[in-house]
Amino acid sequence: MHGHELLRSGYAVDQVVYDYGDLCQAITEMADENEDPVSAREFHTLNSCIDDAIADAVTEFGWQRDKLIAKISTRALNERLGFLAHELRNSLNTAILSYAVIKTGAVGVDGPTSGVLDRSLVGLRNLIDRALADVRLSAGLPLPSDTFQIAPFIAEVKVAATLESVSAKCSFTAVTVEPDLAVRADKPMLYSAVSNLLQNAFKFTHPGSQVSLRASGTRDRVLIEVQDQCGGLRAGVAETMFAAFQQHHSDRSGLGLGLSIAREAVAASSGELRVRNLPGIGCLFTIDLPRAPWPAPRSTSAPQAERAFNEG
Repeated sequence: MHGHELLRSGYAVDQVVYDYGDLCQAITEMADENEDPVSAREFHTLNSCIDDAIADAVTEFGWQRDKLIAKISTRALNERLGFLAHELRNSLNTAILSYAVIKTGAVGVDGPTSGVLDRSLVGLRNLIDRALADVRLSAGLPLPSDTFQIAPFIAEVKVAATLESVSAKCSFTAVTVEPDLAVRADKPMLYSAVSNLLQNAFKFTHPGSQVSLRASGTRDRVLIEVQDQCGGLRAGVAETMFAAFQQHHSDRSGLGLGLSIAREAVAASSGELRVRNLPGIGCLFTIDLPRAPWPAPRSTSAPQAERAFNEG
């Protein structure tokens, strides 16, 4: 019981041994204070009992700790698998919506909707690449990153989001940004983050209301904002809404992973994701990223760099 309680309280295994050492000292000091000295035989018996207690406590501590570690590892694995399943479902859903529109004959096979279908299928392939990237990340290797403009990035997101807005029975607007606004990030990860924020907004915003996407920049930062009209958050929800498997709405479709995925995706690009509650209106999610220069500086190849060094 003692070993189990120490583990629950967050102590290390050495504290188990120290506690029984303190117990032995307390017994001998009490005997001395009461002028009832402990005989050699009694002290031997006491030490034998304490040694047995230490062995039992350390064994229980180790067994419970291994059980706890296994439980944590299993949960972490389930979350990663949940992330993958969630993203697979999102890409498949977008592909299904695109294909349904194409089948009506209302749009051409070479139009923007067909492009969304193509990107959704490519997105499925990217998810497999992302799983491999997760292995690299676990091994301590950096994820790939590129410098790209925000304006065409927002335009690409807008096409898929417009289809989502029709399904959610709300309007959608995307504000055009200045052409030289750029970031250096993992583009598929950032696309995943913005898509998850928009899907979350379409899920919770009131029918007939509006979801907006806009981007702006300062001298050294880029802000990508998604605002919905869900009516605002209940007290305490903002502090927990980015945790995995959290759902704060009567609509229980999904796994409660979208916002958690978005935060991890933004963090992978050295950014920050935060939310601001707009009471009576909705939520404003902001992706804050370092701004990159545009046009992007040309990278010098290894032979060119070596030649420039030798000539310089």
